[in-house]
Amino acid sequence: MSIRCKLIAAFSIGFCLAAGVAIAADRIIGQKGKMFSEMEVTVKVGETLVYVNDDGVTHNVQSTSAGNEFNIGSQAPGDSTPVIFKAAGDVKIICAIHPRMTMIVKVVK
Repeated sequence: MSIRCKLIAAFSIGFCLAAGVAIAADRIIGQKGKMFSEMEVTVKVGETLVYVNDDGVTHNVQSTSAGNEFNIGSQAPGDSTPVIFKAAGDVKIICAIHPRMTMIVKVVK
């Protein structure tokens, strides 16, 4: 194998490993039994939570908390959606379909 091929292979492996680390750093919040897998979590500004619908029904994850407003829309079973938290503060997360499904995300600097 030529030096060029070895360098390309090494770069490719390094890139894949770096991407794996970035993916592993995201925290997963499951949705099962019409409940979030965690009631409260703490993340830093700019960090991501990935909401995974591992339930048998559709969910809708959203927040109206200032600085961290989002609505991922209808999330079918098996879907996952990343959410980046942009501002410090307590963020109340709800499922608009199942209002008893709530959690708090504490976003710190």
